[in-house]
Order: sequence, then C-alpha cells, then structure tokens
Amino acid sequence: MTFTGSNTGSPDGSTRLLDIAPSAARHHARPSLRVPLSPPRQDRPPAPGLNAVASRTAEWLIDRQADDGHWRGPLEGDTILESEYLLILAWAGRLGGPVTEAAARRILAEQLPEGGWAIYPGGPVDVSASVKAYFALKLTGHDPQSPELSRARRAIAAAGGPWAVNSFTKFYLALLGQLPYSACPAVPPEMVLLPDWFPVNLLRVSAWSRTMIVPLSLMWAFKPVRTVPEREGISELFAATPMRRSPDAGGWARFFRGVDRVMKACEALGLVPLRARAVQACRRWMLERFDGSDGLGAIFPPIVWSIVALRALGCDEDSPEVRECWRQLDRLVEHEADGSVRLEPCRSPVWDTAITAIGLVEAAALRESEGREMSRAATAGIDWLLANEVRGSGDWARGVPAASRVEPSGWSFQYANRFYPDIDDTAMVVIALVTWQRHAARQANAGGDPRWDLVTAAIGRATRWLLAMQSSDGGWGAFDRDNNLEILCKVPFADHNAMIDPSTPDIAGRVLEAFGKAGLRHGHPAVDRGIEYLRRVQEPTGAWFGRWGVNYVYGTWQALEGLRAVGVGLDDPCVSRAADWLEAHQQADGGWGESPESYADPGLAGVGPTTASQTAWGLAGLVAAGRGGSAVVGRGLAWLADRQQPDGTWSQPEFTGTGFPQVFYLRYHYYPIYFPLVAICRGLSADVNTGWSS
Repeated sequence: MTFTGSNTGSPDGSTRLLDIAPSAARHHARPSLRVPLSPPRQDRPPAPGLNAVASRTAEWLIDRQADDGHWRGPLEGDTILESEYLLILAWAGRLGGPVTEAAARRILAEQLPEGGWAIYPGGPVDVSASVKAYFALKLTGHDPQSPELSRARRAIAAAGGPWAVNSFTKFYLALLGQLPYSACPAVPPEMVLLPDWFPVNLLRVSAWSRTMIVPLSLMWAFKPVRTVPEREGISELFAATPMRRSPDAGGWARFFRGVDRVMKACEALGLVPLRARAVQACRRWMLERFDGSDGLGAIFPPIVWSIVALRALGCDEDSPEVRECWRQLDRLVEHEADGSVRLEPCRSPVWDTAITAIGLVEAAALRESEGREMSRAATAGIDWLLANEVRGSGDWARGVPAASRVEPSGWSFQYANRFYPDIDDTAMVVIALVTWQRHAARQANAGGDPRWDLVTAAIGRATRWLLAMQSSDGGWGAFDRDNNLEILCKVPFADHNAMIDPSTPDIAGRVLEAFGKAGLRHGHPAVDRGIEYLRRVQEPTGAWFGRWGVNYVYGTWQALEGLRAVGVGLDDPCVSRAADWLEAHQQADGGWGESPESYADPGLAGVGPTTASQTAWGLAGLVAAGRGGSAVVGRGLAWLADRQQPDGTWSQPEFTGTGFPQVFYLRYHYYPIYFPLVAICRGLSADVNTGWSS
C-alpha cells in the first residue's frame, strides 16, 4: 500500500497525549520511554547465547511471513470440532470421501486409553465430546463392536451417558433424530424483538453467544430433522444409562426452567403470535452480519448453525447464502501431515501478526546487522495491520452511551469480522504500533517514514475507542461494555459457560499496557479506574485470573504488564505480591506451567506441565515487576534456551489458550514461538549490565 504524510509524532517516537485525550494532555506530562526497573541482581547463573536463541526464533518467524506481511499460526481445538463437522455433513447428506475419513481418523487418534475423549491433552473424559465423537464414528461406518467403540460406550456410561451432554450437543442429536427437540432448551426467535431497554435482550448476551443464538433460534422455530438409519444412531448409549433428573439449582435457574416450560407449552398450543415477524427479524440480523465477515461471527459454531438456519428457512443448497456458509466452513478444514483432517475454530491472523511484530521489533533492538531484516519484516506486519483496521460500526456501538460515542476503530481476531472488533486484539495492536514507532524513532531518518502519520492516527483512534469501551466497574470485557447480567448465566442454554462478557483482569491489564505505551499514565481518570479494578479483583494469593489464557500465570503476567506500563510503582503491594506468586510457582526445572484444570479447581493455580508459552508469561511478568535480574528469571531463561529446538521453536502439545473455561480450550501453535521470543528479549533488555553473553 502507498503511504503519504509527515512525522507529527513526539521526538522519542511515543504518541502525543494530545492526539489521544486532549483533556488529559493538560494535566499529565509525557513519560519516559522505559519504565524504570529496580537494580539488577547479580546472583543468577550465566546463560550464554540468549541473543542467538532469539535470532533463531526470529528467523523461523520471518521465513513464515505471508507475502502480504501477516502471520497466522494454526489454531487447534479438541475433537469436538471434527465430530461436529461430521455431524453437520451427515445432516446435509455430504458424508463420504477422503475428508470424512481423515476427520474420523483424527477422532480415533485422540481417543483416551479409557475410551472417552477429553477437551484438552491430559484432561478427564468429557461426556459431550465423547458422545459426539462416538456418534460421528458410527456415522462414518465404524463398527460399534470394535474395541474402540466398545471402550467408548463404557466411558460414556461412566460419565453419565448421553443424558448428561450440554445444550449444543443436544441440538446436534435432535438435528439427526436421536433426541426430540423438546429435550433441548427453547431458543425462541422472539428474543431478537426485545428492545435494548428491556432487562433481558439479545444485546445483553455475549457477542459470540449472540451469533449462535440467532441461527439456533431459527433452528428451534423450524425444528429440522434428518433421520439416520438405526444402525448409525446411538440408541445403545441411551439404553445403557437411565435418564437422570438435573439437580435443582434453585433461584434464577429454577425460574428460567419454568420459563422454558411455558414457552414450549405456548408453542405446542400455537400461541406464538409474533413468530413470523421474529423469524424475519432473525433472518435479516443474520444476513446483515454475513457482510464483511468470514461467516457469521467468523467462528465455527455460528457458521454451522447458519447452514441449518438458512436451509430451514427454505434456502436451496445452491443459494448464494448457503454456498457462502459452506465456503467459510471449508476454509476451516486443515489437512495434517499424517493424513488426518483438523477443523479450526476460527483463524487468528491479527493476534499472531501483532505479537510477532512486537517480538521482531524487540529482537531487532538487540542486534545491529540482523536487526535490519527483523525490522523490515515487522514493518511489513505493521502495514498489514494498518490495512485491516475495522473502521465501521458494529454491535458494540449499541452499548456505548451517546455521550461517549467515538469514531469506530479497532481490530478483530480474524481476517474479516467487521461487526465484532474486540478489545483484546485492539489493545495488542496498539502495543505493536507503539513498539514499532518507538523503534523507528531511534533509526536514522525515522521522521521521513511515510507511514508515521498513519501509525500515529491509528494509535489515537484505537486508544479513544478503548477509552469508550471501558465498563462501569473500571475493567474491560472482550467485545462490549457492561455485558455482565449474571442472571443470564442461569438460563438452560447457558451451559457453554460464556453467556456474558464481563470485565476480566487479563484484558484490563492489556488495555492498561496499551494506554501506558500510548502515553496515558496513573492520574488519568480511565487509567485510575482500571488500576482500581485490578486491585479489587486480585486474588488473595496475589495472582490474577486469566480468562483468555491458561490461567493464573497468564492473568498475572498481563496484569503486571499493565500496571507497570501506567506507572504503578515496583514497591506497590499488588505488584510485589503478584511477583512473589510468580516466583513461588516456578517449577523445579525452572519453567512455569498450569493445567486448564485450574479453572475447575483454583487450588491448582500455577500447577501443571511446564510449557514454553507459560514460562514466557512468567518471565515477562517478573521483568515487568522489576525482577529481571533475579536468579528466578535466570533459571527461566535457561529453561527456554536449553529446550529450544534447532529450528528456533519450542515443542508444546499442551493447550494454553482458553475459549470457554471448562468447556473449550485452544492450542495456538505460535504461542510457544513468539511469546518466548518476547520474554527472552525483555530478559536481555532488563539485564544488559549483568555480563550475560549475547
């Protein structure tokens, strides 16, 4: 792309406060570029060659940069994705061929020795994942008397049988005639007609749930069924376990179950006077959000449900809308080297590009000759990010008060998802833009770079948008302001554990880090509210919960980065307590690790197999807390150096990304690559005077 303009940034490369918050600029002086750290300690063992370690990783990333400048690592979930893919193919009459066989092969390969399937490596049997896997294997011709399926039946029965599956699984079973729709929670399309001022409405649920609820409500309205032959069904699973009554949760859960029964009774009597109007409103809502998106919500579940909804509405298989949904679903199919097929839940180019650019810029700052190539690659990534800014309004705008409406600006996670820019990606991109700009300011003739004005303007727009998206509790959610109506978590459909999108410490920390790098500091009203939010939600142990990464290691790292970036002192109790927690949870081998099981049992916080990504988070958190020169950090850096593979990467089969806690986890294949690069660079930068060899 072509850039024009002149340098209007600050001489040191930081964004001017005047460009972001004019009222704040009059009261807060521009801070120095580097957050001061405590004097380095000299008591850690030497770890020679860390610069070489960083260079190998940088070279690996540069070799995998796309021609247009971006990066995208594989994004892996558990076998729920392959199973659901095969189930929707069966409903559409598309089963058969190499892709079907390859997906079934992956499902079999991931079966646990005891017979079921887990939702993350090392996890326990998950009944919903196991029932869907079993059903998918039967639909693809696997013998129910085979050892694999025999073991699966025993494991499913021990886990409660098909009666114990979650709502999403029940809808798949109803779609293929294994359960009546009455066994599913009602998802009435009339919900789309409720106004924003009504206590419960579509806007009050999380953005990702919104994109699932609308097509599911059309499915509920029409109740499409494709009956499969009895030999391919799962009646034997129902026969093996008696139906169990759900425990009485009381309160709101009991109320919403009553509402569910009333809605089903009204439908049975034909008392749905607004149904036709609601169906058309859902159709319009869904089709509007196809525009400029990689499918509805640009994630796997709404894309699948959209196919069902459109067909239920009467769209032909060859209609443009249905063909587009299938095209977007097919784009999520990844062929593995072993011949199996893996389905991605979505794609992560913005996230991967922003973090990779940060790592390459920080690596370039440590090297002279090699740094030029790293800088060029990072700059190409910055160009791609600038070209992919979301400048249109989306669902988020309906939750922003009129008095604080701002120019739309932000970034989504995926290639195209224009209705749903998210706060986490936007903050990370701001961090990448400022990091690049500061590095460029230190280079000769930086002021002549034609992209300078574009970067400065993007930082200003995005920062103002992030300010407007702050929730009333001082924190930030992922997609919306004040999306925190907790009673919605009690509706029968809410068992995916993500019905709302409240503020979380990890996102709040990242936004504060972006603010700090963009020039806002402690004393700015929004920053102060964010700091107080983090103080309020810090765990008694000193850690912070991590919503989008596993788990307390992730949350604690990001909160520390944010607090230090906005000027909270090293001697502040919340900083020192968090750093103490990270030090206390370094494992005997020098690394950090935490299992997703810590979401179910907080007593397992910071406990799990050591991984490269979590070790990087622990290290970066300690550096942010001023302990970059400590022996603890030295052991962590040595762990990374010792375990780097010859090609510059680290092996990590563990899932350290979080989709829905206790429901869905992710393996970002680039996490154990770019996060260690960032941690090593920061470790070196924080300890330049301790005699480490480069």
